[in-house]
Amino acid sequence: MGIESATGGNQAPALAPSGATADKEKRGHDWAVFCHLAALLGFIGFPFGSVVGPLIVWLVKKDEYLFVDEQGREALNFQLSMLVYSLGALLLFCFFIGLALLPALKLLNLVFAIVAAINAGQGKPYRYPIAIPFLRK
Repeated sequence: MGIESATGGNQAPALAPSGATADKEKRGHDWAVFCHLAALLGFIGFPFGSVVGPLIVWLVKKDEYLFVDEQGREALNFQLSMLVYSLGALLLFCFFIGLALLPALKLLNLVFAIVAAINAGQGKPYRYPIAIPFLRK
């Protein structure tokens, strides 16, 4: 039995998104999470892993999922920014400022990558607060 309209006729209920569309969207969120978490490769000793990890995920999945394209670009911008900031901290190491700055940058990198991954898992776009926009749409 259909839903009664104000005029007394039957009308079909609104269609919900199909299961396939919802599954594809969920997979896109999962890949975006992986894109943010791939940056943690730099923490386990993979040279330039914090940039290479998100770059590989982004390049492979950006055309398939719009959300991965957006979040991958964000992750790459942030990781490239952190690389620039870390190089600056290394230059300041001779003045002992880098001694405190480098661990602080590592901690920020870890925290922001995890927060971004949590948001991406929930389907919420995340903008890193101190990212330089190297890659733009």
